[in-house]
Amino acid sequence: MMNLLEESIIYATVMYQGKVRKFKNVPFILHPMEVAQILSTMTDDQELIAAGMLHDIVEDTDGTLEEIEKRFGKRVALLVASESENDYPGEDRSDTWKRRKEESLKVLRNSDDIGVQMLWLADKLANIRSLARIYGENGEKLWSMLHQSDPAEQCWYYRSVAEILELSLNRTGAFKELIKHINSIWPGTFDSEKAKYKKYKEVSIEGCRLLGRGAKGDVYRYDDELVIKVYNRNNTYRDVEREIDLCRKAFILGVPTEISFGIVSVGKQYGAMFELVDSETVSAHIAKDPGRVDEYAVLMANLARLIHGLTVTPEDGFPDMNVTLCARVNDCFAGENEELAERCMRLVKTIPESDHLVHGDFHTGNVFLQSGEPLLIDMDRMSTGHPIAELSDLMYFYQILGEDDPAVVEDFMGFPYATALQFFDTFLKTYLETEDEDKIMDVKKKASLICYMRLIRKFRKAKHLSEEEQRKVEYYMKKLAVLTDELETLVF
Repeated sequence: MMNLLEESIIYATVMYQGKVRKFKNVPFILHPMEVAQILSTMTDDQELIAAGMLHDIVEDTDGTLEEIEKRFGKRVALLVASESENDYPGEDRSDTWKRRKEESLKVLRNSDDIGVQMLWLADKLANIRSLARIYGENGEKLWSMLHQSDPAEQCWYYRSVAEILELSLNRTGAFKELIKHINSIWPGTFDSEKAKYKKYKEVSIEGCRLLGRGAKGDVYRYDDELVIKVYNRNNTYRDVEREIDLCRKAFILGVPTEISFGIVSVGKQYGAMFELVDSETVSAHIAKDPGRVDEYAVLMANLARLIHGLTVTPEDGFPDMNVTLCARVNDCFAGENEELAERCMRLVKTIPESDHLVHGDFHTGNVFLQSGEPLLIDMDRMSTGHPIAELSDLMYFYQILGEDDPAVVEDFMGFPYATALQFFDTFLKTYLETEDEDKIMDVKKKASLICYMRLIRKFRKAKHLSEEEQRKVEYYMKKLAVLTDELETLVF
């Protein structure tokens, strides 16, 4: 009686009969056989290796997931599904290439199944082996043979796959070979050390107290002297390394922050250790003693002024916040309401280029107090830019997010929405050095335009919006229309 793997080989051979690969017209069956062989170097899981034989069946033959499940079982079908891109019938595959890759990367990024990760690694390694051979023979002519002819986009795809797989599979020979081929085609994409043996120190946060939450991850008290930032699942080691690098640069420039001791692994997520003795976030302090909220707002305003007073050079490597804001306009409208999009873009472009620093994620959950002195964390969005970008972040966190549901701010900050509004009001008066309500309102209007685009962009990330979410998007669009009529610039 045939075993599962033998049956998958026979089935794949029949389904691929007469089909050839894109390059050199070699029989298509050689590719799934190569994928299965690569998988066999990482595992003896017969279902997984069989999925390697079958991973292209749905995309490249008349076979279906239903048939695969019936013949080979549910797990094999789920593994094959993770590697099967949406078809988009009627559309040219070149036109849908980026969309298909972004969707499939999301599947990989959100999967907890090590089998899915191994299958992806095996498939991409087999593919890039072919690319490396053809690139060695044809050079840049290679790209015209593919559905995606831009080598930068191809690099983005393979780099993204490797970044997602790195934490789980960096010690396998297959991963090291993938890195070598990527660097051979796109030199310098990865540090050459990535192709050598490396094991991140493994730590556990079981029993650790949560200190604060941010957009990129959560911060925990690890022991009496250390805290650990645990990054969200969609962050790669490159994101963590980048934040550590920006943190060091900011420290040298005079931003009160701590230097990380390096990257660790926390289960299937990355973490970074920091030394923060006897410290809690400003959010925690406000939650404990809301009567001192004005005092903490003044402290935060003075910290913001310190950061915004620092200047850098292009050589320091900080990104431009204006680029981020322009991208936010494009993401917000996504090709809809071009007239309103142009009005918003016109206002964003009134913001001048700047060599001054902004933090990019400035709020009380990202500032610790150590012996009464502030220490800033979450440096991955530190950029150059105008303070209006920073003030819009604050307004977003302390006012805008709570307009529909105050509990959103209360859950995020850990203190009541009314306290959050008081904090933001005192912060603005201190930062702007004015009690003039007209001036304060003017800045709020300018900041709110950026806030509403941010909210719309947040909803746009979802594939399908509920009726309530669509109603909110339309409401925020109306807000933008009013603001673009009233405002001539976003500068104050």
